[in-house]
Amino acid sequence: MYLKRLKELREDFDYKQVTIASLLHITRQQYGLYETGKRSIPVNYLKILANFYNTSCDYILEVTDEIKPYKKSS
Repeated sequence: MYLKRLKELREDFDYKQVTIASLLHITRQQYGLYETGKRSIPVNYLKILANFYNTSCDYILEVTDEIKPYKKSS
């Protein structure tokens, strides 16, 4: 699965792959594999990135085009 929005979000915020890899505590090479779709990204990393970019996992996964995150349930 190619997650083009991972790359788009990272570039929109002017981050390098190494910065996002550091956030996830992985190598830059590992993160690069997620962006290119050569490896599936773990759900826990998706959650971290959605929170980091202030969006939803559905947006990253292209389920929705709505970039705003969902309201948290109480």
